[in-house]
Amino acid sequence: QVQLVESGGGLVQPGGSLRLSCTASGSIFSINVMGWYRQAPGKQRELVAALTRGGSTNYRDSVQGRFTISRGNAKNTVYLQMNSLQTEDTAVYYCNAELTRGNYWGQGTQVTVSS
Repeated sequence: QVQLVESGGGLVQPGGSLRLSCTASGSIFSINVMGWYRQAPGKQRELVAALTRGGSTNYRDSVQGRFTISRGNAKNTVYLQMNSLQTEDTAVYYCNAELTRGNYWGQGTQVTVSS
């Protein structure tokens, strides 16, 4: 079992920045991949960025070069640094932990990009 708690969402103007945090507890040593997903109203949930246990990263094309996923020193926290935010980035952002025996989700944090 893994529990995930996200923080850091909010309202920001286009071109601004936000940093999301996700702290994992429980069976954290069984986590293979941690990722950030987002879901906008009326749309399917989509992968934004992922970070493997070995340190490999993967980004969706629309955020490449603007978003950075990283791991904290304590290894149980993952960050998503979001720069040059666009209105199309508005969504609920979810943290995900992928284990061999299942996936776990955080409760989500709202990111709104608007002038």
